[in-house]
Amino acid sequence: MSDRERADELREALRTAGVAAAAVLGAVMLYNVLVAFVDTALNGAFIDWVASQFLDQFALNELGVPAELALNVVGTRYFFFQLGCCVVTVVAVAWVASGRLARRRAARRERVRAAELLRSYLSHDADARVAFPAGWEELALVASDAKRAASERERRLAEETERRNDLITYLAHDLKTPLTSVIGYLSLLDEVPEMPEAQRSRYVGVALAKSRRLEALTNEFFEICRYNLSGIELEYSTVDVCLLVEQLADEFLPLLRERGNALVARVNGTPLPLDGDAGEEGAGEPPRCELRCDAERVGRVLANVLRNAVTYGDPGTEVSVDVDELEAAPGEGRGEPAVRFVVTDTGATIPRHRLEAVFDRFYRLDDARSASTGNAGLGLAIAREIVSLHGGRIWAESEDGRTSFTIELPARPASA
Repeated sequence: MSDRERADELREALRTAGVAAAAVLGAVMLYNVLVAFVDTALNGAFIDWVASQFLDQFALNELGVPAELALNVVGTRYFFFQLGCCVVTVVAVAWVASGRLARRRAARRERVRAAELLRSYLSHDADARVAFPAGWEELALVASDAKRAASERERRLAEETERRNDLITYLAHDLKTPLTSVIGYLSLLDEVPEMPEAQRSRYVGVALAKSRRLEALTNEFFEICRYNLSGIELEYSTVDVCLLVEQLADEFLPLLRERGNALVARVNGTPLPLDGDAGEEGAGEPPRCELRCDAERVGRVLANVLRNAVTYGDPGTEVSVDVDELEAAPGEGRGEPAVRFVVTDTGATIPRHRLEAVFDRFYRLDDARSASTGNAGLGLAIAREIVSLHGGRIWAESEDGRTSFTIELPARPASA
């Protein structure tokens, strides 16, 4: 017999003894109460009989039991009442303490057993139904879900690390190409001071283009190194959405012109004048739309999405930005007012099974085009993180060559 079983048997014996003692004491108290009632009914004849038979026969005076205590009904009842209260209190306290101690030890044994089962299950590739005995089904279910989630996180982390390593390898290799070209062309310009002006101008142009390419790749490296949005705090302010879109249009004007794209913006269905169009006849007053958000970071979200649309859209096509105020954002039980941004471009259709993956970190839909643009696959991932911090959501839709990125942000978030 183990020590644990012996301790359990001892506890059961103590409980049985306590119950027996309490039963005896209760019987004695009940007996004395009945004696009092009977003596009262017989006008004291019962106590006289007890005195002549009980005290004289057993000489209880010698044992310290005075006759007045045994013969006094009130004194007898009071004595046994005090004695009973003391004994009952002791037994009750011992019973409660024993029960609590037993429950604590049982809970401790159960926790130790659960820890052993979890440790064994997590350290071995075994089925939960085999690792956990009968009666532990709930823990088996929780452990199975936790192990599955940990495996999924580990898989995603491994994929992300692999993509990051591949991207860094690509960038490190690709940095050498423009740098070599810059050094080469500058060396030619230095070695041949009498170079014809047309040739010199061409070499300078090539060196400048390669330098800009080198700058873009360096920025990508910087973006990878500092990508961490988990600890940022949003700085809310009231933002004029129309002004924000106009500023983005001015920022992207050189890239739009370079690729021959046209940017069209609408706010609540009303066209927003861009690039000096405010003075056109019939333009009227510009629409108004306000949003409570972190202006700098929401601007970054729109810039990342718009850059993606211009970069991957077909040259010479239209890129549109539609802004709408919603009374209540639909879906997911939302009921608060929101502002929706929809950025649409024309180009290759994104496969349906990749529409969610485009928001993953270091994910690039087209490696060939990403190589030419220096895209690290972080823009949309950063956009999703910022939108999530604002309590909003972002998603992509693509069909028949038209790709739209939709952003919904609470107009007046509670945390602001």
